[in-house]
Amino acid sequence: MSELENPGVMQKLIAFLSALLERVAESNDVTRRVTTPPQSDSVFHGLSRPSITIESYLERIFKYANCSSSCFVVAYVYLDRFTHRQPSLPINSFNVHRLLITSVMTAAKFLDDLYYNNAYYAKVGGISTKEMNLLELDFLFGLGFDLNVTPNTFHAYLSYLQKEMTLLQPLSLVVVPPRSVIAFNDDEASHQKQQQLAV
Repeated sequence: MSELENPGVMQKLIAFLSALLERVAESNDVTRRVTTPPQSDSVFHGLSRPSITIESYLERIFKYANCSSSCFVVAYVYLDRFTHRQPSLPINSFNVHRLLITSVMTAAKFLDDLYYNNAYYAKVGGISTKEMNLLELDFLFGLGFDLNVTPNTFHAYLSYLQKEMTLLQPLSLVVVPPRSVIAFNDDEASHQKQQQLAV
């Protein structure tokens, strides 16, 4: 968990989580348009898509919530649990922001010794305190009040996130040495040409 305290790691985690949630939201937006029966709206569903990007919203929460870095991993666990328990409420671009602020606030209240009240999180999230209270209540019931995250579960989710973040490193950071073809005889040179053509 100490690696999460590194600001560079948290920036990567926020970038990865936001990209992941954006893909999920976009995919579910398409599914929502294609599905014939309308999916039920919930208290998490906004009337319009927020103008702030998911990444900027997560960065805002990280900057102002002052919760432990572990809260973001636990919030991810909560979102996963919520979507499995509430399949009729998939994450989409109309609810992802409200789900994020609620999951981080819930994680902070469960994990951290010191945390802000709902009114503060409402200001951070750009919603009213009344709405924040309602979102929290609906989220808790949606989770079946299953807030405990075992160390094994936490490390499994953290390992997954770390593995995915490493796999998605920008290619510009990977230095590929130039290929040099050294042929000792004609047979070896033709063999190397065949290998290059096969690739």
